[in-house]
Amino acid sequence: MAGNKNAKTSAQCPQPVLLKVIMVGSGGVGKSALTLQFMYDEFVEDYEPTKADSYRKKVLLDNEEVQIDILDTAGQEDYAAIRDNYFRSGEGFLCVFSITEHESFSATHEFREQILRVKGDENIPFLLVGNKADLEEKRRVTFEEAQKLADQWKVPYIETSAKTRSNVDRIFFDLMREIHKRKMCEAKTVNGPRKGKGGKKKKCIIL
Repeated sequence: MAGNKNAKTSAQCPQPVLLKVIMVGSGGVGKSALTLQFMYDEFVEDYEPTKADSYRKKVLLDNEEVQIDILDTAGQEDYAAIRDNYFRSGEGFLCVFSITEHESFSATHEFREQILRVKGDENIPFLLVGNKADLEEKRRVTFEEAQKLADQWKVPYIETSAKTRSNVDRIFFDLMREIHKRKMCEAKTVNGPRKGKGGKKKKCIIL
C-alpha cells in the first residue's frame, strides 16, 4: 500500500521544467560574477578564468516552479574548440560583453555566429548583455551602439551590473521566459500541430 501511495504522490508532483542557459562572452566581462550574483546574491570581484562551471536552481517563473541550469563557459580563445559541445546543449544564451571594453563588444559577433552555426536556428532565445554598467565613467561602448547591434540581430539588449545587482534577475528571467515559451510551443506542435493552408505544419517561432 505504501508503495502505491508514494507512486501516486510522485505522479501528482511532476519535476519542474528544466531550462538550460549558457553564458557566453570574452574573458573578464563578468559572466561568472553575474551567475554568482543570481545564484547566491554575492559579488565576486576577483577574476579567475573559468573553464566551465555548471549551476542549478529552482525558481518561480510567472507562478510556475521551474529549474534553471546555467553553464558558465570560458571566454578565452584557448577553449574555442570545445565550445561547440557546450552550445549544443543550450536552450538559450546570454551573450555578455563589458561596456568598458570595446574589444569584448566586437567579440560578440563571433560568439553569435558560432551559436547560430551549432544550433542552426536564428530564433534561438538570445539576449545581448552589456555588463559593468556601474562603471559609466569608463564606458567605451555606447548604449546606442549596442542597441543598434541588438536590433540588427532582432534580440533584446539589457545593461547590467553584477556589482550593484542591477538587472541581474531580469536577464535570467527574461531569457527563461523565452525558453519556456518556446518549449511549450514546441510541445503543442508535437502533440497537436496546427496546420496552415495546404495542410502544412506551422513553425513555432517566438518573437
